[in-house]
Amino acid sequence: MVHKGQKGMKGLHLEEYTSQKLKANEVRVRLKVVGLNHRDLFTVAQHDENTVPLIIGSDGAGVISEIEAENGQFKVGDEVVINPGLEWANATAAAPESFGILGSPNSMNGTFAEEVILPIENIAIKPSFLTFEESGVLSLSALTAYRALFTKGEISEGKSVLIPGIGGGVATFLLQFAKAAGAEVYVTSRSEEKLQQAKELGADKGIQNDANWEVELDGEKVDLVIETVGAATFQRSLKQLRPGGTLVLIGSSTGDTIEFNLREFFYGQYTLKGTTMGSAEEYQSMLEFIEKHQIHPVVDQIFEIEEFKKAFKKLENGKQVGKIGLRIS
Repeated sequence: MVHKGQKGMKGLHLEEYTSQKLKANEVRVRLKVVGLNHRDLFTVAQHDENTVPLIIGSDGAGVISEIEAENGQFKVGDEVVINPGLEWANATAAAPESFGILGSPNSMNGTFAEEVILPIENIAIKPSFLTFEESGVLSLSALTAYRALFTKGEISEGKSVLIPGIGGGVATFLLQFAKAAGAEVYVTSRSEEKLQQAKELGADKGIQNDANWEVELDGEKVDLVIETVGAATFQRSLKQLRPGGTLVLIGSSTGDTIEFNLREFFYGQYTLKGTTMGSAEEYQSMLEFIEKHQIHPVVDQIFEIEEFKKAFKKLENGKQVGKIGLRIS
């Protein structure tokens, strides 16, 4: 799936590409299912249609068809998942300057294709209990959620966490991971259907976005808020923190600029942390965590790749719970 020639979604189309030869330390993966992320929408909107054509997509799972590397872990025929993060090995406080993401301009071509070539360190054996539909939509959102919750949020059993805007891939993984860790989990949404589905996944309480969150939580303050929405909910998220609590900021889909009271912030002894994606070390820890707790990604719908416009439209409308994927014929 290539973006070129026209701005936005109009420049996105399917076309034939010539397979490239592998370089040293590379692997070729024949893809089965790939996953959509909101960053794909941003990439299409921001990519200069007159520059080098770009194959978009970050998530995917498939089968190794060729290896050009000495290794004792992988062989042709192995079923694998793809870590879309490039050149970030260890769980450092922030990504290195060289960090990139598959399917981005100035990075590597992405996964929305029959095959993808990437460094061998960017694959892992597919968890055997997951289907290709589940593993194909796993990586980017699950890694982002894992780092936010554990590395930055330091969640543990008995703590409480608030997740505004439940429904998308990252928020859904946050809910599943936090419950598996033994935390109390509260979520918000504008959709009663999404709140009900969140409760079925283990949420301890679901709150309408336009309700008074403090009243709905009977005055309870939480240890941790994972903020994925941005300006629309940031102030209320901050008010729901207990003194000394932590707010981890992942996204800003409703705006990048906010104001908040500095005096209230330092009197409250709050901690504000930013994060995005994660390292290869955290990716492996995430896979081990979902294996240990047998966590299945929530798959909203899998489209055939030829139906990519319908898939992107559903993602853009934000009606899904969990992940949307494309099946590669």
